[in-house]
Amino acid sequence: MTVAAFAFYLFSTVAVASGLFVVTARNPVHSVLWLILAFLSAAGLFVLMGAEFVAMLLIIVYVGAVAVLFLFVVMMLDVDFAELKAEMAKYMPLGLLIGLILVIQLVLAFGPWSFSPAAQGLRAAVTPAAAQVQNTKALGLILYDKYVFLFMVAALVLLVAMIGAIVLTMRHRKDVKRQNVLAQMWRDPAKAMELRDVKPGQGL
Repeated sequence: MTVAAFAFYLFSTVAVASGLFVVTARNPVHSVLWLILAFLSAAGLFVLMGAEFVAMLLIIVYVGAVAVLFLFVVMMLDVDFAELKAEMAKYMPLGLLIGLILVIQLVLAFGPWSFSPAAQGLRAAVTPAAAQVQNTKALGLILYDKYVFLFMVAALVLLVAMIGAIVLTMRHRKDVKRQNVLAQMWRDPAKAMELRDVKPGQGL
């Protein structure tokens, strides 16, 4: 077995195992740590494929920013794990039904799957040869030139997901004092303050 093959099997096994532990870990902090390990293993696979730029992006953006942000948020939040487990047990039958439907769909999709003899050639023809152009430039040509419409649609989907997450998690609490910006901008100076003539030796 060559070093490249050994590294591939090592990174693949670690990625699959860490992804499984992300879902099954009882502690959210441990789940985020397993997620970081999955990202690092995926970055190693990208390096083996010759996509060093994508691997560095995965480490810098996902591991260095997103996963660490998840870790800090999970550690700072006061999460009631007993309440979370109760909610999860309540929706467990629905979750199992959805999981069963997804498994059936995957079996139906990949059961009659067959690879075309020209698949390798078509996949290699997407980007120029590595000797002609660097992988960073080839990635830019694919994203921002050939598939720019799909790239914009993906960005729009992420924007909608971000707005949906903000709307779902936004709660108006009555015990929190909030600023009313419009009331501050539209206030009348004549009513907002009062001038008093304070004489010497006399308090308000």
